[in-house]
Amino acid sequence: MTTKRLPADHDPETTILPFADGRGHYNANIAKNFFKTFGKKESFEEGHVFFKLDEKSRKKNIFQKPLSKALFTKLDSDLFRRKNIHRMFLLTKGEVTLKVRHRLLDRARAGDIFGEMAVISEIPDIDVEMHRSATAKAVAPGVAYSLDGAETEAGLAQQPEFALMLMSAMFERLRVLTACLADHAVDDSHKSLRSEPVFDPATVGTLADRVEKSAVVRFPEGARIIKEKGAGTSMYVVLEGAVGVAVGRRIVEKIGVGGVFGEMALVDNAPRAATVVAREECSVLMMNRDALLALVRNEPAVGMSMMRSVAERLRYMNSLFDA
Repeated sequence: MTTKRLPADHDPETTILPFADGRGHYNANIAKNFFKTFGKKESFEEGHVFFKLDEKSRKKNIFQKPLSKALFTKLDSDLFRRKNIHRMFLLTKGEVTLKVRHRLLDRARAGDIFGEMAVISEIPDIDVEMHRSATAKAVAPGVAYSLDGAETEAGLAQQPEFALMLMSAMFERLRVLTACLADHAVDDSHKSLRSEPVFDPATVGTLADRVEKSAVVRFPEGARIIKEKGAGTSMYVVLEGAVGVAVGRRIVEKIGVGGVFGEMALVDNAPRAATVVAREECSVLMMNRDALLALVRNEPAVGMSMMRSVAERLRYMNSLFDA
């Protein structure tokens, strides 16, 4: 469980940077297999715009309006041609820039995923429209595979490992943001140092009720829950109380109710990178990789909900830079 520091000149908007091989626990092979199996292949030319800053999906149609309003609304002749559903992309050839107006945020290259935040964050069958946080434009001809939310959820029933990999990569982003915010904090009361949940209460409740072989374990204040360099096979969600994450003798993170730790064990079996100690009496939900994979395979909507919770936490953390 490493804590990274952003370079001084790095833009903090990491919520829209592409998932790239070598960053955190992103695995390009898992991503490529998932996108090729469940997505759509498309070729593009230099200058092609995948999506624009602030672009929203247009999920509304005339049948979603109240009948009284629809009867007296002038029909838009372009209505049926404007449907836009957010898609995320895996680049297999070419290069794509991600910009906010004229400011370059990053470049996506072969093996990178971009545009995933809007897809993950939208809730199916509910009128919630997420906007794009950047403009994605091809700077060279290339090939990509794309997925919308429905295709992603359907794919998780067969390849739930994709959800775990993507969540682990997003957790790594959260740590980078947390470290950067902590460096900018004025004092211990700064809101960037407050413990904020990763999973919302509904998601935590679902996990507790449906994950097979999960267990709720209580720990007294000061108890060591995870030992640095020890073997790791489980992820933990804090249900009550709070824990502290330490590397060596230094506390690097404070986690409260709804927070997650130990999740990297779900992606690989590497030794634990940190020690986790109960800061007060607490209870945690413990679950192993096989149990969580089984849940996502049987109920893909739960996997999407988990990714959505992490995505919303990322958006919140990112908003603190403007606070």
